[in-house]
Amino acid sequence: MIRVVVVDDHEIVRKGIVAYLQTESDIEVVGEAASGNDGADLILQTKPDVVLMDLMMENGSGIEATAKVMRELPACKIIILTSYYDDKQVFPAIEAGAFSYILKTSSASEIADAVKKAGAGENVIEPKVAGKMMTSFRTEQRKAHDELTERELEVLLCIGDGLTNQEIGDKLYIGIKTVKTHVSNILSKLDVHDRTQAAVYVHKNDIVKQED
Repeated sequence: MIRVVVVDDHEIVRKGIVAYLQTESDIEVVGEAASGNDGADLILQTKPDVVLMDLMMENGSGIEATAKVMRELPACKIIILTSYYDDKQVFPAIEAGAFSYILKTSSASEIADAVKKAGAGENVIEPKVAGKMMTSFRTEQRKAHDELTERELEVLLCIGDGLTNQEIGDKLYIGIKTVKTHVSNILSKLDVHDRTQAAVYVHKNDIVKQED
């Protein structure tokens, strides 16, 4: 039996979800709440297996409630059930520890199925949300130095070795003005303020010269 708590400030929505879940033989609704704070308290008290959590609520948001529950009850599977799938809602909810993320446009049977899957340790992510997550992941995988040209990368490695502009110019056979231009571009692309920060960036990211 999967023990469930439903947290949503829209009474009609909450009651409807509870009523449908109660028709499922393998689901037991052990409580419901109309706010994030009340929901978090109820969850910590009843210790359900799965929670259906709305996001936008008064007296404590779903994100705040999720974070609180995860700190105290990490085994609980929280399913975000919301109308929102913009970045400002999705990523904070996932970071707070949400297990699944589905939209209120889902059918009652889809919501019940998500609950059953959560109970079995299988998460469900709304396709639109999954797309945003993948896009964000790919973006994060790209490092700032990936935007550097081959020459700029060579200059950056020299900075990492502690070389002066003159020494860099001598090593790469380029003029001092050209070196200064490359350094300026590097600082801008890496979003660092000075050569020292650029050198730290080199070592922090284990940047090495690419062999031909």
